[in-house]
Amino acid sequence: MIINKAEFLVPSENVDKARWAVIACDQFTSQREYWSELTDFVGGAPSTLSLIYPEVYLKDGDKKERISSIRNAMKEYAADGTLIPVQGVILVDRMISDGRHRIGLVAALDLEEYEFTPVNDAHVKATERTVEERLPARIEVREGATLECSHVMLLTQIGDFIEKELEKAKAQKPLYDFDLNMKGGRLTGYLVEDPDALLEKLEELTAKANDKVRYAVGDGNHSLATAKRCWESVKKDLTEEERKTHPARYATVEVVDIFDKSLDFEPIHRVIFNADEKAIEYIADRCGGESSIKAVYDGKEYVIPVKENSSDAIADLQNAMDEYLREHKESGIDYVHGDGYTAKIAKDNGAVAIFMPTVEKQTLFDYVARRGVLPRKSFSMGNAEDKRYYYETKKIK
Repeated sequence: MIINKAEFLVPSENVDKARWAVIACDQFTSQREYWSELTDFVGGAPSTLSLIYPEVYLKDGDKKERISSIRNAMKEYAADGTLIPVQGVILVDRMISDGRHRIGLVAALDLEEYEFTPVNDAHVKATERTVEERLPARIEVREGATLECSHVMLLTQIGDFIEKELEKAKAQKPLYDFDLNMKGGRLTGYLVEDPDALLEKLEELTAKANDKVRYAVGDGNHSLATAKRCWESVKKDLTEEERKTHPARYATVEVVDIFDKSLDFEPIHRVIFNADEKAIEYIADRCGGESSIKAVYDGKEYVIPVKENSSDAIADLQNAMDEYLREHKESGIDYVHGDGYTAKIAKDNGAVAIFMPTVEKQTLFDYVARRGVLPRKSFSMGNAEDKRYYYETKKIK
């Protein structure tokens, strides 16, 4: 089975759920104020904030101390009753910030069925090119971790199957139901009564929809690549029998239909630091086409010509930016969600803002099947506040 049931660990009844669940670690990477406000809100309460390494802090020079703290918190929560086990799969109803509902299924992906290399025959594929430099810090955290928190979302093409299963589950008491912090909306989860039957049907539907690409990674590409890399290392020392059931073989994911009514594909913009209008000219000279995108520097707007096909346009733009950064070592880049955040960060830092085109989601599976991965950070599913919050944890040792 590609998608499996598992024993998840969830916070006990006496844990404040609003403080427990926090946004994905790769969000708000240039907005330290977000994470400072979140830290103040959490205080000393049990929280997944203690179990993750927010990427905004990666360059702070305290990596060793942070990783040690994460590992200690995992052991503490598993031993002191903060976390309790639940067996199976979980149906999730996430009300996002605009009031719409995203329906998902939390389960465990068999990492043997997943591959993140650009061209492969796996049933579960990455959608963006893996940036190898982003893996070491994540691997270092995971290698010594006893638990995983996950913001991985797998896209599939199965219509309203999960939504219908959720409607059935609403006859029972929810496993959790609470408002998320920092304008994240609301999260409700139901434990599936017959997980085996549900997963068998899921396997059947995904095979029928697209036998070549059953699932495409929507969010959490680098986190899943980290899990895969760590599993490849762990399994070298295991027997064939041990490999079948080792917890590190299975990674927590949330399965969502790509055409879920709340699932908007949003562009991920670029901010180039220590750069000026010459960077825009450089990029424009290396792109071209019948369409265009906007760039901004020092309050002035510029037009960059790009191809009409959004995937090709993104590839051309990213290649041009990579070339610029190789030639200008003093410059740096960040990937930012939202037009307003991008404009603010560029203005506050005297930087260049590049407003990227949007990938059309109805072409995603076809593109991945034909051409492999898109350039890194090609698209985002929804606004930053609507990203998956960490809630469930799972043992990996």
